[in-house]
Amino acid sequence: MSTSNPASTAAPLVEVNGIEVIYNHVILVLKGVSLQVPHQSIVALLGGNGAGKTTTLRAISNLLKGERGEVTKGGITLEGEQIANLSPAELVKRGVVQVMEGRHCFAHLTIEENLLTGSYTRSDKGEIAANLEKVYTYFPRLKTRRTSQAAYTSGGEQQMCAIGRALMSNPRMVLLDEPSMGLAPQIVDEVFHIVKDLNDKEKVTFLLAEQNTNMALKYADYGYIMESGRIVMDGSARDLASNEDVKEFYLGVGRSEDGHERKSFKDVKSYKRRKRWLA
Repeated sequence: MSTSNPASTAAPLVEVNGIEVIYNHVILVLKGVSLQVPHQSIVALLGGNGAGKTTTLRAISNLLKGERGEVTKGGITLEGEQIANLSPAELVKRGVVQVMEGRHCFAHLTIEENLLTGSYTRSDKGEIAANLEKVYTYFPRLKTRRTSQAAYTSGGEQQMCAIGRALMSNPRMVLLDEPSMGLAPQIVDEVFHIVKDLNDKEKVTFLLAEQNTNMALKYADYGYIMESGRIVMDGSARDLASNEDVKEFYLGVGRSEDGHERKSFKDVKSYKRRKRWLA
């Protein structure tokens, strides 16, 4: 496993140092997770369901308490400062905001009302209005549906609304949890393309947890792969996408013993039999 930093020698925006997370005082979920997120980068946190991706994001955003979880070892820093004592609202004010898995739009509010809830920590009305128009620039579909109740919009529109709502806090970093979940492939590609645009043009940093490894590595700069609460591999997105183990276990493509390319996961040998990640 590589231990190198994503391609930046400067101090990272966020650094996670060997954290352990326990739920309900007994269930150990994260087991010494370390990662770095450089300024103005897109970092992907990859792995299957239950690997610990969501817990890692909630540890960074300090949303664990609502799930009866706590960081019991290690630490997390924002530009070198420990954030353990900061509330989620204080982290939002410092520019770190999370988009939860499942979108969680307010069903009874309109799209525009949902977006405006993202600016609750701000008082600069003129800039809030400008931010709203900028969100509509990136998500023109939301402008069309601005007066529609969120409950009557599509899953893709709700995902765009959730990301747009996060942008209304004027963040430096967005923690994006499973943005592709439940969306059609065309919409997934549209959402990731917008994320890349926001990173390139607005310099927003993204840490995204995603099971869609192929899509995440297409747009990310760097990636970490999680298994059972641990980081088991990391590297540049290009290196991970070309790695034979990643191809086999996460992209569904590899080489069989007769040299032919595997086309689906059913042709992949069992991880439990091979156990090459931690070798």
